[in-house]
Amino acid sequence: MKLYKPNFWKKNYYNIYSLILLPVSILIQLLNLIKKVIITTKKFNIPVICIGNIYIGGTGKTPLTLEIYNILKNMNKNPAIVKKFYKNQYDEIELIKNKAKNFFTNLSRQKAIEEVQNNNCDIVILDDGYQDYSIKKDLKILCFNEKQLIGNGHTIPSGPLREGLSSIKKSQIIVINGNENKDFENKLKKISKNINIFYSKYIPVLSKDFISKKFLAFAGIGNPENFFDTLKEFNLNIDISKIFPDHYSYKKNEIENLLNLANKNKLDLITTEKDHYRLKKLGFNINYFPIKVQIKEKDKFEKIIKSYIK
Repeated sequence: MKLYKPNFWKKNYYNIYSLILLPVSILIQLLNLIKKVIITTKKFNIPVICIGNIYIGGTGKTPLTLEIYNILKNMNKNPAIVKKFYKNQYDEIELIKNKAKNFFTNLSRQKAIEEVQNNNCDIVILDDGYQDYSIKKDLKILCFNEKQLIGNGHTIPSGPLREGLSSIKKSQIIVINGNENKDFENKLKKISKNINIFYSKYIPVLSKDFISKKFLAFAGIGNPENFFDTLKEFNLNIDISKIFPDHYSYKKNEIENLLNLANKNKLDLITTEKDHYRLKKLGFNINYFPIKVQIKEKDKFEKIIKSYIK
């Protein structure tokens, strides 16, 4: 979805617009409930792990999906990643294709999983699809980002949630990217007392010369502020930052303008890994900030995953 998130979606930020849109949010959730009732759920012959979210965009689903893919490979499994095909998500598709040997994408997740089974893979990892009721999932993992959490707590369009926080009851694991937040943990435990909560953080894979440079940073992702904060956290010098909508379709002249602005200020361009793959299609090879996910209490995390894929 190509959008700028409005300020009234932010946590502890109450606005008249949120209240005006509340009836629309209620209607959308009622339609989702009807859809859940009428859709037939299909059970597959191999385990299905779903990495999803309820906060729209920027929760770290794809990096966690790739980490779980590697965890399963280390368990001597033959996993496959499945992602529903969206034309505007070319960036994520290219990113996963370059990091996972077994990757399948289709307009229908069911058809993609059938293709996985025909290729002798033994586990499916869904990148997104928590709200897809047509597929029986054996393990559901929800992602949150510690900086946004649930925003103002309302569902779209009144707030940033795809569905209410009570939907965590469907999941077995929650992964919060960022610092520990005991208040949020307690809130989750009140809704689902047996939920397993883990924390993760991004670890950059940087060349040493990045530290000595000054950058113009830009991003077209779910929560671009998180990207800029991460750059600063790892001591990169960011003089100028530019924000674009999530999954933004850059135009060639826009990147040329950014290059000119960077040259004028004697800066290098830097962007996200997703944006890097999007820009390669336009013929640009822009510096990007590669990351991997580090999971706290990883042994415990792996043990729980193993218990669901027997």
